Amino acid sequence: MQPLQDLQGRKFPYLRLSVTDLCNFRCNYCLPDGCLDHHHSEALTVDEIRRLVTAFASVGVEKIRLTGGEPTLRQDFSDIVRTIKQIPGIKKLAMTTNGYKMDQRVTDWLDAGIDAINVSVDSLDPRAFELITGHNRLREILSGIQNAFDHGLPSIKVNAVAMKGINDDELDAFLDWIRDYPVSIRFIELMQTGNNQDFFQKYHFPGKKIQELLLERGWVRKMRLADAGPAQEYCHSDYEGTVGLIMPYSKDFCNDCNRLRVTSLGQLQLCLFAESGIDLRDLLQSDEQQEALVARIRDSLRLKEDSHFLEQGWTGGTQNLSQMGG
Repeated sequence: MQPLQDLQGRKFPYLRLSVTDLCNFRCNYCLPDGCLDHHHSEALTVDEIRRLVTAFASVGVEKIRLTGGEPTLRQDFSDIVRTIKQIPGIKKLAMTTNGYKMDQRVTDWLDAGIDAINVSVDSLDPRAFELITGHNRLREILSGIQNAFDHGLPSIKVNAVAMKGINDDELDAFLDWIRDYPVSIRFIELMQTGNNQDFFQKYHFPGKKIQELLLERGWVRKMRLADAGPAQEYCHSDYEGTVGLIMPYSKDFCNDCNRLRVTSLGQLQLCLFAESGIDLRDLLQSDEQQEALVARIRDSLRLKEDSHFLEQGWTGGTQNLSQMGG
């Protein structure tokens, strides 16, 4: 079957699937007051997820990333993982987590079939970490990362949202950490959403500044894989780990877009900052609806815009990143 392609010729081997919009952290850039509005109990069932992923796999999607909110708040998270791993065509199943109880649970995630993990660590300073997230859990997250390595995971990606005056002075600390440790740090440029405009104006830190520092120190940009996320990845001969930069305000950021998103309620989002989604859930109620589901997905791609228009202050319907996992 012909792979998914939009009017700009971009192909989409990568689906980010939110399995809940509930999050138990209070990150200052996303949910500073906690998760007050969510639809956790209404999220897609395991059978609906199976039908959804089966349809996407039939049109060339090979990589699935489970996101939230915090995906591991689903009591059936391991069932979701095992179900997706059995779907023909899916070559890689990744997850993004805030690391809650990761030290206790990561081996269960890996045993269920997770192939790759992104974990949020916005600071290596316990006090700054608690200030950012509302939780004193840095030690358990770092222990969880080590447990994943001990259980055979070859590498882990760590997400850190760069914020002026909060953690922008920690580049050296992160680089020291990965000198002899196979972690890929992802510095993510703070993005403006519907609920954080004042915060964005105060704390936005351009990823370009980190890029300039890396280049000055001899870091070299790596080639991007076909199913990779949006990060520009850099390596250095003196370091076991790598550094990725996600700079959504950079020129031509959207040219290489290769991923689609589905919310926990079954809405196909053509962009993180789309005004609204396309409902797929009515076609997830039986296995006999696969042909119609694929047709709706294909038709929807005709509506995908060239760009997210973030640089113009456009945030679409995205009020906070927990709505669909970033």
